[in-house]
Amino acid sequence: MAARNPQAEQMADESMVRNLAAQAKAIWPQERPLFESYALKSRARILDLACGTGEITERLADLFPDAELLGLDVEPAHLERARKRCERFEKRVHFEVGDAFALKLPRASFDLTVCRHLFQAVPQPQLIIEQMKRVLKPKGRIHLIVEDYSLMLFAPTRGHCDEFFARGPLAYGKATGTDLRIGRKTPAMLFELGFSDVRCNFIVIDTLRVKRAVFAGIWKAWRDGYSDTIARHTGQTRRKVWRGWNDMIAAIENPRGYGVWLLPCVSGRK
Repeated sequence: MAARNPQAEQMADESMVRNLAAQAKAIWPQERPLFESYALKSRARILDLACGTGEITERLADLFPDAELLGLDVEPAHLERARKRCERFEKRVHFEVGDAFALKLPRASFDLTVCRHLFQAVPQPQLIIEQMKRVLKPKGRIHLIVEDYSLMLFAPTRGHCDEFFARGPLAYGKATGTDLRIGRKTPAMLFELGFSDVRCNFIVIDTLRVKRAVFAGIWKAWRDGYSDTIARHTGQTRRKVWRGWNDMIAAIENPRGYGVWLLPCVSGRK
């Protein structure tokens, strides 16, 4: 499991809990209409793969009040938070430890399979898509939030954010066998794996649509959780990496500054 989860330490860190909460607040207002457009049938079954602390599982349970949801994750502490978050739904929402690369679930058992913020953190994400397709019912839909670290822009900054990402996160991804530009490649992967009605909607997380404190919270959590490992894998000093994050955070928090994160949301039908 370790080779397939090179960011296990970061995923389990308390900074990831903060990150998941801030991301959900920023993304959900634009993501909710996409889920609504799928027109799920009554009593649908939904799989939330790599569900983390259940931020989106809870929102999906509220959005689809007669659906049955299963959340899977490899981090037991995250699952405990998810269970507490969703206990009001009782048996309709269930959480288990599960490996995204080897789902122990029956074929054709879900109407919607969801996976968010995972593909940039693991090697060979196409294997996960194959697993998600296997457990989808005919005409079922896959829903993916896939990050791309070349779709982030900020101003004003002291340094060049493109250079920071190239020498920092992107180099870190290469060193750990992961692809931090996977977002742009995912629609083609769905076509190659036989999905139809493939869609790619860009969720715009920027300082005009999202509260600056929420947006900055995402970047602060990344800074806190990833600065050490980025420095270690790229040969940079921790101070330099930390300063790069802070440069972008300053642009977000500056009342006259602007920051944007273009986040691909990719879906397709089996």
